[in-house]
Amino acid sequence: MRALDLAFNELLSINNAFDKVSMAGKTDLQIVREGLKIHGISSDNGIVPKLIASYISHLERQLQNPHKQLKPGIKEVLDTLNTMNNRYALGLLTGNIEHGARMKLEPFDLNHYFPFGAFGSDDEDRNKLLPIAANRFELISGRPLQYKDCIVIGDTPRDSQCAKPYGALSIGVATGPYSFQALLQAGADSVFETLVDTEFFLRELDRISLGNEQLRVDNPKSRRTL
Repeated sequence: MRALDLAFNELLSINNAFDKVSMAGKTDLQIVREGLKIHGISSDNGIVPKLIASYISHLERQLQNPHKQLKPGIKEVLDTLNTMNNRYALGLLTGNIEHGARMKLEPFDLNHYFPFGAFGSDDEDRNKLLPIAANRFELISGRPLQYKDCIVIGDTPRDSQCAKPYGALSIGVATGPYSFQALLQAGADSVFETLVDTEFFLRELDRISLGNEQLRVDNPKSRRTL
C-alpha cells in the first residue's frame, strides 16, 4: 500500500490514494484501476503502466524496511514440501505482478521454491490465474495436470474463490486480514490459524487432497499442486 500511495503521489499528486481501497486478494492491476476510479481518473489513457513502473521503483525501497518478517511457519512448511516433490509441486499464484511478487520473496530467499506460477501481470482477473499456473506446470514438467488436483493456499476469501470454479481445493490461513471464520465461510476446504505446526498442516493437507485414499507416492496421478 505504501508503494502504491507513493506512486499515485508522484504521478498524480494524490496523497493516501488507497485509504478507501481494500487490496487483499486482488490483482495489482485491479487495485490500480480501482484507485484511479475512486479519484475520478480514467484508466484508459496510458497512466496504468506508468503507475506500475513507479510502484515497482517505490516497492524496491520499501522492501529495505528492516522490520519485514515472514508469517509464522512458512519457511518450515516450504522446506518440508520441497522435499516431497514426488507428491507435491509448489507454484506461486498471486495477484501481484510477477516482478513485484519476486521482489517480495527475494529478501527471504523464497523464490527458489516456486519455479512456476501465475501472476496479476498475466491477467487482471484473479479467477483466470489457476489455468495459467497449471499450463506452466505442464510446460516445465512435461506432465499433465488436472485442475482438481490443485490446492490453492492463501489468506483471503479470493484464494478460495479462484479455486472453486475449476474444482480445485483451497486452504485458508488466517494470518492476514481475514479471520478463521471468514475464510471458512468463503468455502475453504480447510483453515488454519497459522502454519506453525508443520506436521499437523501436512496431515491435514494429505487428508483433504487424498481423502480416505491410501497415499500412493510412487504414482504420478497422486501428485497434487499447491
